[in-house]
Amino acid sequence: MCLAVPAKVIALHGDTAIVDLAGIQKEASTVLLDEVAVGDYVLLHVGFALERIDPVEAAKTLKLFDELKALDKNRGPASTL
Repeated sequence: MCLAVPAKVIALHGDTAIVDLAGIQKEASTVLLDEVAVGDYVLLHVGFALERIDPVEAAKTLKLFDELKALDKNRGPASTL
């Protein structure tokens, strides 16, 4: 199973972008995209921007991630069986 996460493009340098992932800035390759601009949201997988995505859809996905993180924090330490 693969997981791609939404990330916001904050800078471009040739075929490389600096993206923001919940406050963490990371370098990502944009060679797989025809067009990308600062402010775009992209799906990021293993350092590659796979496709541009709608900002509204990105916000919905990021909100779900935040809700899952909150649930995990409220659950406490995992029990051992």
